[in-house]
Amino acid sequence: MPFSEEDKVLINNLNLYKGYGPRRLMTEFPEKNWKKGGLEKLLRKLREKGSTNRRHGSGRPKHARTEENVTSVEELVQSQEDQPQTHRWTRQIGRERRISQSSVVRIIHRDLDLKRPKRRTPCSRTD
Repeated sequence: MPFSEEDKVLINNLNLYKGYGPRRLMTEFPEKNWKKGGLEKLLRKLREKGSTNRRHGSGRPKHARTEENVTSVEELVQSQEDQPQTHRWTRQIGRERRISQSSVVRIIHRDLDLKRPKRRTPCSRTD
């Protein structure tokens, strides 16, 4: 179970001012069900960084659904009026724009609100 912000402040203060380690914290607060490994990791973070907060920009970057990519996918996915049959597949668009095929599909469905028309199979008449 992750530590709440109040728990982090309490652990930090008890460690700094009273020198409590992981075992002492576990015996003082048995109702919290803290694990020794989690407390050690938290205290190590506090010692090394001075804070338990994540650094700004430390998460996974989100760059596939930018305005630039949305406009370029919109241009590539639809046929041009003066040039019919010039649309591209999602795999081709992904290769050209260097984004994943699933991101291209997300852009098409969520940002452009386009839906694929039903594929019609040619009728074979036997008259």
